[in-house]
Amino acid sequence: MTGAGDTRPIAEPVEGLFVTFEGGDGVGKTTQAALLDAWLTGVGRTVVRTREPGGTEVGVLIRDIVLHHRGEVAPRAEALLYAADRAHHIETLVRPALARGEVVIQDRYLDSSVAYQGAGRVLGRDEVRELSLWATGGLLPDVTVLLDLDPASARERLDADDKPFDRLESEKEHFHARVREEFLSLAAAEPERFLVLDASLPPDELAAAVRARVEPLLA
Repeated sequence: MTGAGDTRPIAEPVEGLFVTFEGGDGVGKTTQAALLDAWLTGVGRTVVRTREPGGTEVGVLIRDIVLHHRGEVAPRAEALLYAADRAHHIETLVRPALARGEVVIQDRYLDSSVAYQGAGRVLGRDEVRELSLWATGGLLPDVTVLLDLDPASARERLDADDKPFDRLESEKEHFHARVREEFLSLAAAEPERFLVLDASLPPDELAAAVRARVEPLLA
């Protein structure tokens, strides 16, 4: 319920299912999203796979700025760019898919902004969260899968990929430690929405746990 002075938009009801994957870089979000997509498609559900930033044509341009721009991007500008991507993405892709009764599987959402910009950039959890809620009209996922892994192990995985690091992946270990702590704090505050999994477990075991959480919601 919003208070008398709260001007944040109230989320409109949706018919589909909204599942997001969160966690630090290198934890296996893309792998688990793909496995969930394959299973849902196999049981006859229409799935929309997307990501933030970069789930739309506008988002691709913003993604290039926030992750690959060679110059400096001020922390507050970074947070606003992510929010702009999110506002356009939800309005033009996610809400229409949910209205059609489809399952949206998304790699990163507002929890990433709270963790990376709110905690990692030290801009403040509440400020960044409120910005994203305003940008999206208050839309929250039905399930958020948090793949948890210590930053050192995640960095080993990224090193093994032998790909250039983006701006966030290149941050120091203490940055990623703050991000991880914030993700876990968010999950503890909303246990009904979050499914926290140990990302060091085998992919098939993780996928089974995700399916067990999502399956009852398909009815």
